[in-house]
Formats: sequence, structure tokens, C-alpha cells
Amino acid sequence: ATWRLEPAGRGFWDEPVHIAVRALKSNAYLTVKNLWGFEALGIGEMWIEPVPLSGSLKARDLLTFLIVNNTWLLTPLSVLCFASSKEPGPFPGIVDLFGAGGGLLEYRACLLAGKGFAVMALAYYNYEDLPRGIETLHLEYFEEAVNYLLDHPEVKGPGVGLLGSSKGGDLCLSMASFLKGITAAVIINGSVANVGGTLHYKDETLPPVGFDQSRIKLTRDGLADILDVLNSPLEGHDQKSFIPVERAENAFLFLVGLDDHNWKSEFYANEASKRLQAHGKEKPQIICYPGAGHYIEPPYFPLCQASLHTLVGAPVIWGGETRAHAMAQVDAWKQLQTFFHKHLG
Repeated sequence: ATWRLEPAGRGFWDEPVHIAVRALKSNAYLTVKNLWGFEALGIGEMWIEPVPLSGSLKARDLLTFLIVNNTWLLTPLSVLCFASSKEPGPFPGIVDLFGAGGGLLEYRACLLAGKGFAVMALAYYNYEDLPRGIETLHLEYFEEAVNYLLDHPEVKGPGVGLLGSSKGGDLCLSMASFLKGITAAVIINGSVANVGGTLHYKDETLPPVGFDQSRIKLTRDGLADILDVLNSPLEGHDQKSFIPVERAENAFLFLVGLDDHNWKSEFYANEASKRLQAHGKEKPQIICYPGAGHYIEPPYFPLCQASLHTLVGAPVIWGGETRAHAMAQVDAWKQLQTFFHKHLG
């Protein structure tokens, strides 16, 4: 048998790799292993789950990095990524936020920079001299990041975009609701309620939505299913945790995994939509992906079905069916780029 790899040589992480195998014997088995040793088996026509197969795939080609060694924030806690050898700037600006794992994650910003954006990957806790937890967060910190992008000569303006997943999603909703200069926001499996700690902005405060650990369920493997742990932000005292999205002036795109076991992402997206429309705002775009779990990453990243949850302090299930989740990541990546190009220029 012979095989051929297309495209040959090196490519970007978010670009598909096609493997053509010829002259296999009838009913022969074929095993393909990727970087992590996951196997795909087949007879004849074969489905290979879209995960990286080659160590030469890389996110950082053609990118330059400006490390923001800032005085406007306390520490070098962000990375601003530009495409260096494609279209000249200025570029549409995006602030990129991840979830409760904390730290500084830059891979998504790097990949988006290769698509013509100036993207700031922003840490907000558990990194350098930032707070170790999210019990208390101040929106002024995120406001300075937005203003930095707006003032940067390589950022197009007049507004910037927000991209947030999980806890980063509800932070992006809060930023869009309280801050100026936001034109578009993409929320990936985010909550419409403030989660995990108190959020302050000037003289306003959003308390965290309540929770009940007795609602944790255990799977046969002993992993925690926390889907029902959070209280409803529509009831009682927890209504105060509902983010006032009706104040936002920007366009929204919600990307939802219907098998998300972290929390009820579809419910949150729909409630945000109801609140916006009830106040005369434009109906947000909501795209739901059956079989997709909580961590909707760029294309070809492997599905994370379970891992340690920083806030829970135990391994939890995130949901997701391998093939459906993989296809959702491919589509979601295209959808968010289209959305940002439309609204940011």
C-alpha cells in the first residue's frame, strides 16, 4: 500500500490534513495514530476523527508577538498577536478570555491572528502576581485591556470584539454590559449569570449565582456530573447574579454545545436572548451543536470529556461525543470568524 499526505510539509493547526491510502488489500485493517496515540480503525472507507496527526503542524508560523510588558496593568499578563506577513494593519481587535482554569492561554489568539485579527490573550487570575482565585474580580481591569486595544495603532476600531468560553463567557457578557467600546461578542458555552465570585465595577456589584453541591451526581467511573449544581438566576436572591445584558449595545453570537455537562449553556443563551429582546435589542445569533460538550476548541483539538475542575476541586465530566464534537469545532471556528469579520470589519 502507498499513502499520500496533503498538504505536504507543514501547515497551520486549524487546517485539515488529508491522508490518501491506495492499494490496500480487500478488507484490510488500517490503524492511524496521532500525536497523543489515539487510534482510528477502519475497513475500506474510514472515518478518522479530526485531530492533529503531525508534529509539524504549528500555530505560530507567520505570527509576531508583542508581549505587553505593561505599566497600565500590574504584570506582563497578556500576549497581543498579529499576522506579520499577510494583509497590512490595522486589524480588527479582539480580547480573548478562557475559563476557570486561569493562567495565560494564547493558542486561540495565535490562530485567530493568522486570520487577520489583532488578538489579546488576557489572563485574569492564577498567573504571575494576579489573584490566585476568582472570589473577587474588578471589571476595571478588563476595561483597561479594552482601552489598550482601542488605543493601539495596529487595531482598527472604532470598537473591539470579545471572545470568551466558559467563565470567560460570562465575563465577556459583563464586559459588554458595563463597558464602552464593544462592537461584537462571541460567547462559547458561557453563563448568563455571574459565576464563582463577586464582580465589581465602579459602584455596582454582581454577586455570584448560588449552588448546591448535593445536586452533584457521580458517573459509573466515579466522575462528578455538575450539570445541575448551579441555582437558577431567574429565582429568588439569585436573580441579582443575572448579568444585565440589556445594557449591551453590541452584536452577540452564542455557540452552544447541547451535551455540555458543566452547566446549562443552551438555557443561558436563550435567557440572554429573551432579556435582550424584551428591552428592544436585536435578537442574538445562537448556534447549537448536538453532541458537543463544554470545551469547544479550535478545529482538530482532541475532545476533553473529563478533567479536574479548578473550582469544584474534583474530576468532572464535560460532555461531548467524539465525532459530533469534532465537527462542531470545525463549524464553530468558521462561524466566529465570519461573525467578527462582519461586525469588526
